[in-house]
Amino acid sequence: MGESRPWLGEPGLIFSDAAAYADPDTWHEIAARIRKDTPLLRVERDGCEPFWAVTRHADVWHVERHAELFANAPSPVLGNVRPDPLADSPPVRTLVQMDGDAHRAHRALISAWFKPGSVRRLTESIDALARRSVDEMAARGDTCDFAQDVAAYFPLRVILSILGLPESDFPRMLRLTQELFGADDPDFQRIAEDDQMLAVIADFFQYFTQVTADRRATPGTDLASVIANAQIDDRPLDDLETFGFYLLIATAGHDTTSTAIAGGLLALLQHPDELARLRADPELIDRAADEIVRWVSPVKHFMRTAQEATQVGDTEIAAGDWLLLSYQSANRDELAFVEPFRFDVGRTDADRHLGFGFGAHYCLGAHLARLEIRAVFRELVSRLDHIELAGDLTFVEGTLVSGPKHLPVQYSIRS
Repeated sequence: MGESRPWLGEPGLIFSDAAAYADPDTWHEIAARIRKDTPLLRVERDGCEPFWAVTRHADVWHVERHAELFANAPSPVLGNVRPDPLADSPPVRTLVQMDGDAHRAHRALISAWFKPGSVRRLTESIDALARRSVDEMAARGDTCDFAQDVAAYFPLRVILSILGLPESDFPRMLRLTQELFGADDPDFQRIAEDDQMLAVIADFFQYFTQVTADRRATPGTDLASVIANAQIDDRPLDDLETFGFYLLIATAGHDTTSTAIAGGLLALLQHPDELARLRADPELIDRAADEIVRWVSPVKHFMRTAQEATQVGDTEIAAGDWLLLSYQSANRDELAFVEPFRFDVGRTDADRHLGFGFGAHYCLGAHLARLEIRAVFRELVSRLDHIELAGDLTFVEGTLVSGPKHLPVQYSIRS
């Protein structure tokens, strides 16, 4: 992470400096002070677009609830400069970049695949993949890097099997996803790439253009076939539209869940009484899954642009103002949760977390993510005799999705 920590002198930098997220304890200490003193903090950085950091649960919920007032476009993710919607078109638009009727129409094309009933039908296959992951962990002996060897692969296998992609392509998808979401992390940066984001997207596009052609020629029953042959108003989607779906599902559909799983195990290791409690009462797994998402908050933020002058909390917001919704801060809000800094696998208010957002842009894969988290921890906890940290713990440097990067553990696990 480096020795320099400028956010210690300028607290607002915790939201925009990728390295700050790799120091979660300090991050939360600073965020707690901001929530108390200036819950909507104006962050101004040299040469960068200013924004409001929205840190309280109630305020984040308010912005999410009023999608007509706070748009995702033109830029739903923090960057140095907010694109001009009239001059700068994104290389590809996903659901995250859409608002209003366009968002509703595109989301409707695949939403049925992620509804509770559809997801429940995947239970048996997801349970089997969870067993496979824990079997592989057992086969490694008594040590592994849980973040890289287990958490990174299980959700990837789930989402790419739903898309109908061959397992031989999984390593390529993992690498591209890490490069996309970890562009600020030195371990995931490409060497000699002037614009890593565009280069990674180009690689994704090349891969999924072929997937689209294959599924249009010989459609199947998988989700990739649904996307490749989808229509809006009797018009087939073009290649960039189909690519937007693939990019969102194949990346966000696994990277956020793998982060939650790695962060969830870390939380259990740091709170051994809660691990023992979960082992003694596996029925707590449903609440524990939501508590893990609340605690880890894999998605750190999304941005919104105010469409007109309005108010958030006690703060006046001007039309055109940019707002950063800090889910990580909101999920530790003292006004929203009882003892928010206590990890509690039986927490009764855990399902109030905003880790999946809220409202029109509520995470499409929330039900699937919960099912995956429950499956892997149900399998792991039932077979563990012992587990502990066994090396240096490090975190991803990233402002959008971040969590444990390396989580070395030593364990005794039943085959």
